[in-house]
Amino acid sequence: MDEFWANAIWSLAPTVLIGLIFWFVMRAILRADRTERAAYAQIEAEERAKLGLPARQRSSPERTAD
Repeated sequence: MDEFWANAIWSLAPTVLIGLIFWFVMRAILRADRTERAAYAQIEAEERAKLGLPARQRSSPERTAD
């Protein structure tokens, strides 16, 4: 019976590991995209201010939760 549980754990380990790697990569991509969009919005606001244009209206509310 002890060998059964060891085999069960070893058979599930690769799936769990790949799932964790996938989750980490997707999380990193989404966070990088969010950071890039914020930086781009800041640069755009600075350029609009230099040109004397009004501030751009946001089309959707910004998320603050992580």
